[in-house]
Amino acid sequence: MIKKMIYVAVFFLPVILSAQYNRPGSTSAQFLKMGVSARAMGMGEAFVSVTKSAEAVYYNPAALARITGTVIGFSHNKWFAGINHEFASLAHNFGDIGTLALSMTTLYTDEMDVRTPLQPEGTGETFFATNYRVGASYSRFLTDRVTFGGTLNYINISLYDNFSESAYAADISLLYQTGFRDFAFGMKIANFGSEIKFVYESYPLPTNFSFGLSGNVIESGQQKILVGFDAIKMNDSKPKCQIGAEWNYGNQFFLRAGYKFFYDVSDYSFGGGLNLKLINYRMSFDYAYGNFGLLGGSHIFGIGLAF
Repeated sequence: MIKKMIYVAVFFLPVILSAQYNRPGSTSAQFLKMGVSARAMGMGEAFVSVTKSAEAVYYNPAALARITGTVIGFSHNKWFAGINHEFASLAHNFGDIGTLALSMTTLYTDEMDVRTPLQPEGTGETFFATNYRVGASYSRFLTDRVTFGGTLNYINISLYDNFSESAYAADISLLYQTGFRDFAFGMKIANFGSEIKFVYESYPLPTNFSFGLSGNVIESGQQKILVGFDAIKMNDSKPKCQIGAEWNYGNQFFLRAGYKFFYDVSDYSFGGGLNLKLINYRMSFDYAYGNFGLLGGSHIFGIGLAF
């Protein structure tokens, strides 16, 4: 099994990096590309093989098998132009049965005025544009080091009044943990599903294949430095990659930084986090800033609870 995974990784990574077609605007539901974790954004979202908590439902469902007990995650992303992005997830490990999780992601705008050519100052009506995704995930061990996972998603896009469409999609992933310095690699196919049709035009979802590597390059006393690298190929753009690092002191204090390559707008990001243990509970607080050039910056806040 492990040898097969390595062969697949060696085969697909050159394919990802060599595919060069670029088709912007050819897919719908672009909010599916937005990350859901402050920790991930702080590391430039080089997170396919790093994720290990509730946010794994998005980055790599296979990692859910490695959680213990129950984990809950929330995040709020204050985007530019009055756009907000929210995420919530609940996962529980049922032992030999595997791990099950539920999640929800929403993207919504501020209240906007309805304007027409005859009433450019507004008709007195207002509206919101809203996108949301509801997912159910499952993960289990294939071997003592290899885990498998998947997520089934229901996606809805509502632009105005009854102008709403929906779709279904699936994510499939694998994760291999070596047991040495947290070195791991993971693979994921995301947003494989039906098209979204508005009026007479249908558009596919932003399907993508991701491959990631990560590990602790430094382990000294209470300090660790984790480095991650991801390569991504989407069906509407050229290959992209991202790299990130996390400084960990005593598994309590964290500083992070990352950079995205070959993206049109976004590039660097940074952030930090704090983990606390309260009786039988573990709580995490994370923040990250992502730069989007002339568009401005994105601030994402995350809270996690494990018990």
